[in-house]
Amino acid sequence: MKVKQAIRARRQHRVRAKISGQPEQPRLSVFRSLKHIAAQLIDDQTGRTLAMADDHELKGKKMVKAEAVGKLLAERATKLGIKRAVFDRGSYKYHGRVKALADGARAGGLEF
Repeated sequence: MKVKQAIRARRQHRVRAKISGQPEQPRLSVFRSLKHIAAQLIDDQTGRTLAMADDHELKGKKMVKAEAVGKLLAERATKLGIKRAVFDRGSYKYHGRVKALADGARAGGLEF
C-alpha cells in the first residue's frame, strides 16, 4: 500500500509543480473518492479557498453528479467575478468523473 501512496504522491507533485493559482486565475482542484467528488477554487498566493462545490446535496449517478458539480462551481465562480481557472487534476487521470467535472465547469462558463 505504501508503494501505491508514494506513486500517487509523486504524480500529484509532478502535476502541482507546473501550476499555481492567482487571485484572477485560481487553481481548480479536484478531489475524487469512490463515492463522491468535490472541487474548489484556490488562490495559492494567500492560501484561501474562494469557492467550493461537492456532490453531497445532489442525487443521481456519479458521472451526472460530477458534471453538475462542475456547473455549480462555475456558477459560484461567476458570482465572484472569476472567468478563468487553472485545472488541477491532482493525482487522478483526466478521464471519467474528473473529465466530466471539467466539462461541466466549461459548460458553466469557466475557461481553462
